[in-house]
Amino acid sequence: MTRIRARRGRGSMWRVARAIAWRNLHTYVRRPDLFVPSLVFPLVFFASFAGGLSALGSIPGFRFPAGYTAFQFVFVLCQSAMFSGLFTGFSLAFDFEGGFARRLMLAAEDRRGIALGYALVALSRACITLTLLTAVALVAGMNVTGNGVDLFGLYGLAVLLVLVGYAWAAGVAFRFRSIQAGPLMQTPVFLILFLAPVYVPLSLLQGWIHTVASANPATAFLEAGRGLISGVHDHTALAYACAAGLIALFALWLLSGLRNAEASP
Repeated sequence: MTRIRARRGRGSMWRVARAIAWRNLHTYVRRPDLFVPSLVFPLVFFASFAGGLSALGSIPGFRFPAGYTAFQFVFVLCQSAMFSGLFTGFSLAFDFEGGFARRLMLAAEDRRGIALGYALVALSRACITLTLLTAVALVAGMNVTGNGVDLFGLYGLAVLLVLVGYAWAAGVAFRFRSIQAGPLMQTPVFLILFLAPVYVPLSLLQGWIHTVASANPATAFLEAGRGLISGVHDHTALAYACAAGLIALFALWLLSGLRNAEASP
């Protein structure tokens, strides 16, 4: 009987997740005010950093086999992955403000399906965004010196970063249940990304920014991604371990936020 109830619980969770994923993706694709900015912003960042700052690739000490465009592509890829998860947290907060998420909390038999459904939305949105970003980068002449396995590792890391951003933002959304908590979702992600070696390698940073970047987990993500795209496996295991640890930590944060939302009047 226990196994039967467990199977029924998992089935209920997946039914809720599929319904939420379909509803949100349908809304996302049909609304240009949601769909277009999520695609345009990464391209603007990529054009600004890879194009406007390309002269940094020729400074003394800058050595990157694939070139400056690929160097910046990895940053924009990681940023876009985390922000795909982050913006899905915004969608969850909007749904609470509009009343949909509260009704869903009452109707769902297994409320973990709500968290899972929005995670599927985050991954789907990231797939669309990262596909377009990659296509534009290749058209722009980005060099890729890594092999197929390396690229699989790069995009696998991006998937983990989507889940990191989503779990953090969803935990905030479940607690505050208002889009006014948006800055709390967004600011830590901005800080962790831009206090990493964004424009030049870690070895060229000096002073306090080098100290902070050395302890920043985003540095491991960027260095691993840049190593993978250039065929040099640098900090790959560390990056995956950091991402897995953050997912585990923020999953607990998310689930405790879900319990908080369940207990709210």
